[in-house]
Amino acid sequence: MSDILQSLNPVQKEAASCTEGPLLILAGAGSGKTRVLTHRIAYLIEEKGVNPWNIMAITFTNKAAQEMRDRVDRLVEFGAESIWVATFHSSCVRILRRYIDRLGYDNHFTIYDTDDQKSVIRKAVKELDLDPKQYREGPLLGVISAAKNEMIEPQDFETQAGGDFRICQEAKIYKAYQKTLIDNNAVDFDDLLLLTVRLLRENRDILEAYQERLRYIMVDEYQDTNSVQFELIRLLSGKYHNLCVVGDDDQSIYKFRGADITNILSFEETFPGAKVVKLEQNYRSTNNILEAANSVIANNAHRKEKHLWSENGEGKEVSFIHYETAYGEAEDVIDKIQTSVHMGKYQYQDCAILYRTNAQSRAFEEKCIKKSVPYRLVGGVNFYQRQEIKDILAYLKTIDSGRDDLSVTRIVNVPKRGIGQVTLNKLAVYASEHGMRLFQAMEQAEQIPGIGKAADKIKGFVNQIMVFRALAKELDAAELIESILEQTGYLEELEKLEEDKAQAKQENLDEFQNKAADYYANHDEAALTDFLEEVALVADIDNMDSEADSLTLMTLHSAKGLEFPVVYMTGMEEGLFPSYMSMNSGDPGDIEEERRLCYVGITRAMQQLTLTAAKQRMVHGNIQYSAISRFVKELPQEKLDWKEETFGGLFKKGPSMTANSLSGSLFGGSSSMSSGSSFSASQGSQTAKKTNYDNVFDLKYAKAFSSPKPDSLDYKEGDRVSHIKFGKGTVLAVEDMKKDYQVTVEFDTAGVKKLFAGFAKLKKI
Repeated sequence: MSDILQSLNPVQKEAASCTEGPLLILAGAGSGKTRVLTHRIAYLIEEKGVNPWNIMAITFTNKAAQEMRDRVDRLVEFGAESIWVATFHSSCVRILRRYIDRLGYDNHFTIYDTDDQKSVIRKAVKELDLDPKQYREGPLLGVISAAKNEMIEPQDFETQAGGDFRICQEAKIYKAYQKTLIDNNAVDFDDLLLLTVRLLRENRDILEAYQERLRYIMVDEYQDTNSVQFELIRLLSGKYHNLCVVGDDDQSIYKFRGADITNILSFEETFPGAKVVKLEQNYRSTNNILEAANSVIANNAHRKEKHLWSENGEGKEVSFIHYETAYGEAEDVIDKIQTSVHMGKYQYQDCAILYRTNAQSRAFEEKCIKKSVPYRLVGGVNFYQRQEIKDILAYLKTIDSGRDDLSVTRIVNVPKRGIGQVTLNKLAVYASEHGMRLFQAMEQAEQIPGIGKAADKIKGFVNQIMVFRALAKELDAAELIESILEQTGYLEELEKLEEDKAQAKQENLDEFQNKAADYYANHDEAALTDFLEEVALVADIDNMDSEADSLTLMTLHSAKGLEFPVVYMTGMEEGLFPSYMSMNSGDPGDIEEERRLCYVGITRAMQQLTLTAAKQRMVHGNIQYSAISRFVKELPQEKLDWKEETFGGLFKKGPSMTANSLSGSLFGGSSSMSSGSSFSASQGSQTAKKTNYDNVFDLKYAKAFSSPKPDSLDYKEGDRVSHIKFGKGTVLAVEDMKKDYQVTVEFDTAGVKKLFAGFAKLKKI
C-alpha cells in the first residue's frame, strides 16, 4: 500500500485506493471523510499517475472548498493548483463564462442577487395586473427556485399546471420573470446550475470536452444534492464513470433547501456496479454517545445501515433532565456550564447549547448576560438585535414615552405609511428649532410649513400610537405586543417574505411575547416602563460576542460539521422537536428528517451529552404542556442518566422510572399533557411529590394574564373556534377558574392546547 495512505485506517485506505468506477463512501459522523477525499486525490496523482487537471472535487460551500484546497496543497507536491476544487455554483459559472453564448446569452452575463430577483418579480406581477398581496415576492421566488431545482422551465411549468388557477398565474409570473432576466442578459443562482445542464445536454462537443477533462470526479456531502446537481454530476461522469461521492444519508437535513435524499439512497441503482465503502469508526465521540446516536437513527426506515463505534472508550453516560419549566431549564443549564468552568473541568469554548429554532436562544442569552457568561450566537443575530424584535421594542418605547427619536424614526414607516425622508427631515428641523422631541413635532404636523398632504399620514401614525397608549393602561405587555402586530399590519407584512423567513420572524415575535408574559407573571403591579427597563438590562449584549472563550449557542442545523466536548440539546419535546409541522404534515419522511437532525445534534458531542426538556413552556404567550420527545424514548434507556425536576429539586430516576413506564403520560404523538397527569421520581427511599399540572398552572402562571375575566364565553364544549396562531380547532373542555376560563382546544394542526380565554381571544366559527 502507498506511503501516502499509511496514516489511514484499513477502511479509509480501501476507500482512498478505490479509484476506478463509481464509488459511494458512506461516511458516518466524525469518521474522517475529508481526510479520505484529500488522500484519495493525492493517491490518484502520486500512485496512479493521474494528471491533476483531470481531477474534479465539488463541495457545497466556499469554506469547504478552501479547506479541501489547503489540505490537497499540503499533500500533493506538484500540480495541486491544477486540480478543479470548487463549489457547484462556482464550477457552473466557470463553464458558462466560456460557453453561455451557445444558449443565446452574452458571455458577460450578470448574476442577480435576491433583491434584484424581487424587483423582477414585482415588475412581473404589475405587468400581469395581479394583486401583489396575493402574489408576494418571497413565496414566488420559492416556487421558481423549486421549479428550477427540479429542472422545470417556464413552458413546462405552465403545461403541468393542470388547470389550477393559482399555478397558472404562477406560471405566467415565472415566464415573465425569466423573460426579464434574458432581456437583461442576467441569470439567478438557480440558473447557473440549470443553464449548465442545458448547455451540456444540447452541445455534445462541450459535454465531451469536459468529460475528457474531468476524468475523476469527487462530490462531498452528496446527501445534500438536489435534482439539477445530480444531473450535472451524471452528465460530467458519463464517459469514464469514475465518480466518487461521499456522504451520510443519516445527516441529510436540508430537504427545505431542495436536497433529495434519494440521490444517495439509490446510488447503486443509478450507477450499476458501484462499490460501497462504509466509514463507521468515529474519531470524535465516546461509545456511550455513539450508542445513543445509533439507537435513535435506527428508527428511520429509509436509510443505509451503519453502526458508529470508537476507540475513545465508553465515556460518561448520556444524561436527560426533565425540568418543570423552560425557565428552569435555561437557568440550570447555564449554571451547570458555569460551574464546570469555575471548577476547571472545561472552558466556555468547549461547550455548546443546541436548540431546534432560533427563538429558543432568548432564554439562554438572558441567563448568560445575568450571570456574566460570555457567549456567541452562531447562525443568527442576538435575540434583541433581530430586526423584528427591535421594531416592536421601538413601538413599545414610543408608546411608553415618545422621547426616543431613534425609536420613532425606526417605526414611522414600519409597516410602510408613505411618510418620506424629506418629510421626516422637515419634522426633525421643526423639533430642533422648537426644543421638542420628534414625536411632539409629529403631533403638530399640520402647523409645520411644507408638510402638505403628508400631514394626514403623520396624523394617522400619531393617532395609532395614542390608541396604543390607552390600551397600555389596560393590557399587559404581551397583549399589547399582540395588538401592535395585528393593528399596524406588521404580521401581514411578514407574510410577504419567503415562508422560512416569515416563520422564523414569527417564532421570534412569539418568544418576545413569552418574555413579556413571563415578566408580568413574576412582577406584581408591573408597568410597561418596568418591562422596558428589564429588556434594556438583558439586551446589553454589544460586547458579549467579543470574548475568545465563549459558550456557543446555535440551532441544530447550524451545528452540522462542528464538534464540542460538552453539548446540551435542549427543548426535547413533542411539537418542538420534532416540530408540529413535521408531526402534522402527513409525510413520514418529515419525521425521519427531524430524527436525522437529532442524530446530527447527538454526534456533535465528544465527551459529555445532556438532553433536556421542560414540562411547561410558554408558546405565543400561553402555557403549553408537552410530552417528552419521542427521540428521548429511542435512546438506550439502560445507559441513560435520567433526572426529574420537582419543586424540591432534581431527583435521579429510580429503577421503576424508565421511559417505557412513563410513556403513557410523557411520550407519544400528543402535543400536550392531559389534565392531572402525574408521575413520581425516586432516589433510594425518597419519593418526589406528585406534580398536579392543573395546580402548577393555576398557582404559578394565573397572574401572567391580566385581561379581565369575561362574564361569559360565546363558545362551549364541542364548538369550532379559531386562534390567530394555532388556526382552527374544536373545544374539548371549558373550566371556570378563579382568574379566567381555562379552555382546552384540539387544533387541527397544532394539537391539544390549554389556553386562558381572556388572553387567547378565541373566535367561534
